[in-house]
Amino acid sequence: MMLPDEIKRVWLIGIGGIGMSALARYFKLRGCMVAGYDRTPSPVTEALQEEGIEVVFDENPDLIGPPFRAKEGTLIIFTPAVGEDQAQLVFFREGGFTVMKRAQVLGIVSRGSRSVCIAGTHGKTTITTLTAHLYRESSLGCCAFLGGIAKNFNTNFLWDETSEYVVLEADEFDRSFLWLRPYTALISAVDADHLDVYGTRESFLEAFAEFASGVVSGGSLLIKDGLPLDLSKLDPGVNIYTYSLNSKRADFYAENIRIDKGSYCFDLMTPAGVISGLEMGIPGLLNVENAVGAMGLALLNGVQPDEIRRALPMFRGIRRRFDIWHKTEDFAFIDDYAHHPEEIRATVQSVRLMYPGYHLTGVFQPHLYTRTRDFADGFADALSLLDEVVLADIYPAREEPIPGITSRSIGELISGTPVTYVEYDKLIESLTPRKDVPQVILTMGAGDIDRLVPVLAEKFKLLKK
Repeated sequence: MMLPDEIKRVWLIGIGGIGMSALARYFKLRGCMVAGYDRTPSPVTEALQEEGIEVVFDENPDLIGPPFRAKEGTLIIFTPAVGEDQAQLVFFREGGFTVMKRAQVLGIVSRGSRSVCIAGTHGKTTITTLTAHLYRESSLGCCAFLGGIAKNFNTNFLWDETSEYVVLEADEFDRSFLWLRPYTALISAVDADHLDVYGTRESFLEAFAEFASGVVSGGSLLIKDGLPLDLSKLDPGVNIYTYSLNSKRADFYAENIRIDKGSYCFDLMTPAGVISGLEMGIPGLLNVENAVGAMGLALLNGVQPDEIRRALPMFRGIRRRFDIWHKTEDFAFIDDYAHHPEEIRATVQSVRLMYPGYHLTGVFQPHLYTRTRDFADGFADALSLLDEVVLADIYPAREEPIPGITSRSIGELISGTPVTYVEYDKLIESLTPRKDVPQVILTMGAGDIDRLVPVLAEKFKLLKK
C-alpha cells in the first residue's frame, strides 16, 4: 500500500463527485499534481478547473496526461459510482498502478488524526458541516471532508495543518464507512437505503453496527436516541451518548424551542448542564435536531459553550440543503437534496412549519431505479404531504433501466394529491408560479435537477418581484 508521503501524483476517476472533489483539493494542498475524469461538466468540475486541476470528460485513456502514466508515485482513486469496465480504470489496473476506492483513501488520510465521523441516512451532511464550522470557530480547529458545499467556506474541503482533528462525512454506500476508525462518531438515522448493495434491512443495520464498533478505545459514540442498533461489539473503552430533538431521556437535547424574529432559539441540555440562549442561523426544525448532534460532537472533544453560542448563529448552511433561492411576501423557491422518503417527509414538514397556509408544489427527480423500486410506497406516502406533485424522469446514475420502473411507479401510488409528469428538459418551461395563492415551489432529488435550479431561480425572480 502506498504511504501518503510517497504520493506525488493523483488521478481521480469521478472527480466531479462531492467526495472525490474534496480529495482532489486535499492532495493539491499537499503539493501533489492532481487531475481526473468525470462524465459531464458541472459547477464542481468548473470550480476544480479554476483551482488549477485538470478535468477530462472522455474516458479514453489517451487523454491521461504523460505525468500520470508514471506508475511510481501515482495514486489512482475511483468512486464506486463508476463501472468496473470504465476505460481509464481498466487501463490503470492492467498497468499495475496503485488503485484505491475513495473510502480506502479517506481511511488512510484519517489515521493518525482524531477523526470525527458522522454517519446516517439523513442529516449527515448538515451535521458534518455544522460540526466542522463549530470546530473551526473554536480553539480546536479541524480539517474536514464534507458531503456538500459549505456556504460559510464555499468549498467541501477545509485544511488546517495545525489541528489534530479531521471531520469526515461517513458514507454508507458500498459499505464505504467501514474503512474509517473514528475517534468520535455520530449516527443520525438508519432508515433502510442502498438495498441494491445490502440486500436486506438487517444487513444494512449490521453495517452500521460494524461502523460503530470501529470507534477506538477512549473515543465516543453519539447516537440518535431510539435507533435499533446492536452496540454489543463496541470496545468497552468507548463512551456512548445519545441525542434527540427534545426527548428528556437523551444525554443531549433541546429545550424551550421557540421562534424569535424568524430564527429557532433554544437551550441545550447536556450531561454537564444547560447551555442557554442558543440561536440557529439556518431554518427548519429538523436542523435544530441536527445542531444538537453537532454540538454534542463539539462538546465531547472540548469545544467550549461560549464558542458554540457565538458560532451557531453564524452557520449559513450547505448548498442544496433547505436552500432558499428566492422569496417574496407570497412566494418562495427552495431546493433540497432529499432523495429518500424520510428525507422528503422531514423537508416537507419543515416547509409547512415555515410557510403555513401556502400552496406547496414539490418537484421530485427520483434517484436510481432500484431505490424507486424498493421505496415506491414510501415515496408516494411522503409526497402525498404536498399540495401538488411534479415528477421528473428517474436519474439513473450508475444503473441500467429496470423494466417497468419509472416515475409513474411512484405517481400511481399517490392518492389525494394531483400528480404531473414532466420530462427533465421541459421542467424549466413548465414550472410557473401561481397567482391565486401564496406558494412554495420545492425542488428535490440527488440527481442533476440542481443544474436547473439557478435558471429556475432567475425565472421566478422575474415573475415574482
